[in-house]
Amino acid sequence: MTQARTSTAQLEEELAQIRRYEDFSTIDWVKDAIIERYRQSSIQTQNRNDTSWRAWRKLTYETTQTWIVVTLVGAAIGLNSALIAIVTDWLSDIKLGYCSEAWWLNQKFCCWEIEARDGSCENWIHWSQALHMGPDVFVVKWIFYVFWATLFATTCAYLVKVFAPYAAGSGISEIKCILAGFVMRGFLGSWTLMMKSVGLTMAVASNLSIGKEGPSVHMACCVGNVISRCFQKFRTSKAEMREILTASSAAGVAVAFGSPIGGVLFALEEMSSTFPNRTMWKSFFCAMIATMVLQAMNPFRTGKLVMFQVSYDREWHFFEYLFVVVIGIFGGLYGALVIKFNLIVAQLRKRYLKNYGVSEAAALAFFTALIAYPNVFMRIDMTEIMGILFRECEGAQGENYYGLCETNGVGRLVVLLLVATVLRTIGTIVTYGCRVPCGIFVPSMAIGATFGRMIGLLVKAWQVSNPDFFLFASCNPDMPCITPGTYAFLGAAAALCGVMRITVSVVVIMFELTGQITYILPTMIALMITRAVGDWFGADGIADRYIRLNGYPFLDKEDHVFGVPVSHVMQSEMTVMTATGMKFKEIDEILRNTNFQGFPVVQDNKSMAFIGYIGRSELRYLLDKARSVYKAHDTTGVRFSPDTNEDPEVLTSTSDVDHVIPGSSDFLDFGPYVDQTPITVHPKLYLETVMDMFKQLGPRVVLLEQGGKLVGLVTIKDVLRYMARIETSNTTDEAIDDMEQSDCMRSLMAWISRRSGRTGTYTQLNSQPEEEIHELHGR
Repeated sequence: MTQARTSTAQLEEELAQIRRYEDFSTIDWVKDAIIERYRQSSIQTQNRNDTSWRAWRKLTYETTQTWIVVTLVGAAIGLNSALIAIVTDWLSDIKLGYCSEAWWLNQKFCCWEIEARDGSCENWIHWSQALHMGPDVFVVKWIFYVFWATLFATTCAYLVKVFAPYAAGSGISEIKCILAGFVMRGFLGSWTLMMKSVGLTMAVASNLSIGKEGPSVHMACCVGNVISRCFQKFRTSKAEMREILTASSAAGVAVAFGSPIGGVLFALEEMSSTFPNRTMWKSFFCAMIATMVLQAMNPFRTGKLVMFQVSYDREWHFFEYLFVVVIGIFGGLYGALVIKFNLIVAQLRKRYLKNYGVSEAAALAFFTALIAYPNVFMRIDMTEIMGILFRECEGAQGENYYGLCETNGVGRLVVLLLVATVLRTIGTIVTYGCRVPCGIFVPSMAIGATFGRMIGLLVKAWQVSNPDFFLFASCNPDMPCITPGTYAFLGAAAALCGVMRITVSVVVIMFELTGQITYILPTMIALMITRAVGDWFGADGIADRYIRLNGYPFLDKEDHVFGVPVSHVMQSEMTVMTATGMKFKEIDEILRNTNFQGFPVVQDNKSMAFIGYIGRSELRYLLDKARSVYKAHDTTGVRFSPDTNEDPEVLTSTSDVDHVIPGSSDFLDFGPYVDQTPITVHPKLYLETVMDMFKQLGPRVVLLEQGGKLVGLVTIKDVLRYMARIETSNTTDEAIDDMEQSDCMRSLMAWISRRSGRTGTYTQLNSQPEEEIHELHGR
């Protein structure tokens, strides 16, 4: 019996290795959990029977293997993030000039501690100086800025197109689907990681309205996948791999924002649909290791993890909540605007620009740089300008921060910030989703920061010019009352929340950026208002909308109410395997002519008496094994009826070739491999309950059984198709209502026109053919 159990585990491991989910298929988490339990059971059995030093060492390695992987993944993510930050800063400054002493240094390090009092630096050579035309020739500097930006974007798009198409975009939408069980081969590969890392530095340096925080999640998951696949435990268990990828996504956000706790909450709130305590603990540990490595690398030589990390030392006044509401409303409107119009651009891009990714990226970079350079709040790298917009002016030790701390010229600053807000919003709408690595976190935060700083400057100017106004009664006349930097800080949080529809993780990220408990409550209020305004236009963030746009099989966490039984969604026409009477050739042809991931097993086609379910990968493995071992031929009979009197653990699989497939060259018994306990439900069960099963248990398919008879099956894709039909129907109904209202209005205006003696003006508007209207109304 012990030998049989050992052989059982060995073949389960073999089956797990040969089981390869096809690209764009879904993982059966229930089956994967069964395989993992067999593996764990085998290890425990071996350890009970073997007390040698080798067995103890193997058990220790099995126990610590996960933490070894998490440590390696976290360290690699932190190292990769630091290198990207260093290279990105250098490329960003190359657009402006170069260091004469050491060409590999960016402007900050080139002028480290040698800047003159007026801010000039002899070692930093502007491109106009390189042409011996002086340091302040605006047109020459503008031309070089546009040239380098276009070159970086073009090179990036070309590398992505030729070497790693999956490296384009943010990757968050796809990662969410992968964590839910959607297989995309190559999306987390080493080549994608390399091209995304190299391309991201150039894409961000090109000053396109994109950020690196979203791609940081994709790169982190690539690191997690590449490293974990070096260990057999994670190659054979999709559930274990999912925990590593979830922890990697948390570490990716942690290094992007310098916020380890915020990264864990982001993974919980946005990324993974399954987040048990063990996953949270691994995510916490991975984010901690990644942040520690990034801090040890200290890429900015300031001790800060990110360039826009700040601290405030002033209290918040109660009357400022009025302006918090304004910022919150802006965040919601911004998110709704960007999501709506960016999806329109994405559809146009898929239709007309699918084969012109490089040209599109070059054109976007050219026009963005051309427009951005004259405005200092658009010219500088977005992370750097956010750090400036967040800062306080008082105590700045003579720093001017591009005029933000000047007491005069507030009107000019307000105009510049408003123009930057509008143009950056348009740039984000048009650019996000193009064929380069691009994220939307930082552009949204930069837009919110410019808007918030503008509001802060206006409020401060109002308070300074009217100190006796009743709203400002709580202000201390001997101290600054308004801190515009905090408004920029809140605006960044609101814009990020508006476009991504996340709240808790944003609050914690912003708290970790400032370290100030005082600003948690204003941040929470701003984000609640942002979320409420944004949800009025649509509850889904841009990542979820891209999932729907691309047609990925993903069920969101939201509760849906349909009020229909699952039979409304099921597939009643099925390809099944019968317990007896099937031939080898017949089964082989079914596998060749269909792409189903599994097949129900029934007694016969007439009675449809349900027996079980067998997966496609197992069936293909058994056919190949039978052909090579038993020399099976086309007329060899195949039986699928399991013997219930035998030990199911032995019958599930055995490693001895003579017992893998009981039978002979004339007869094969696949019955031991039939899953007799798949998830089955009654066809009258409500669809919402079945959706909860898909979300919580993760089966690939749910079978519908009534009175022992198989009546249908349901997959996630069937549910999504039904949801799409319902949404389309609702949209059509709204369009019909709008048309009916429009028809009534036209009739009313035509009647008024006739009564007033002006005929023909409005009747021309109602020139739509009657049959077309009838067709729209469903008649």
